[in-house]
Amino acid sequence: MNLMVADVVQSRNGRDGGNTFFVVSLDGDYAYICDGKIRRFEKPKRKKQHHLSFVARGEGRVAQKLRSGDRVSNGEIRRALQSRINAAEAEGGMHNG
Repeated sequence: MNLMVADVVQSRNGRDGGNTFFVVSLDGDYAYICDGKIRRFEKPKRKKQHHLSFVARGEGRVAQKLRSGDRVSNGEIRRALQSRINAAEAEGGMHNG
């Protein structure tokens, strides 16, 4: 699956394996991801796309801001990811490491 800016992804490899992130930009085979906590919006992590698992298309205000290139606060990112994680856990799906 081709990733897009504002998608919610989960890392499959590395120290951050199992953690959930927003895709903030794309560059060839690489995605720049952030979670607003360890990886902040100002300094996203560069990760190969094949090391990421697609979770969901981003929706809501944060996703719109990311797609339009607007500035997003780390707090907004954390809250949006946490609500997505809570919804997935209620469905019995995803876990955040």
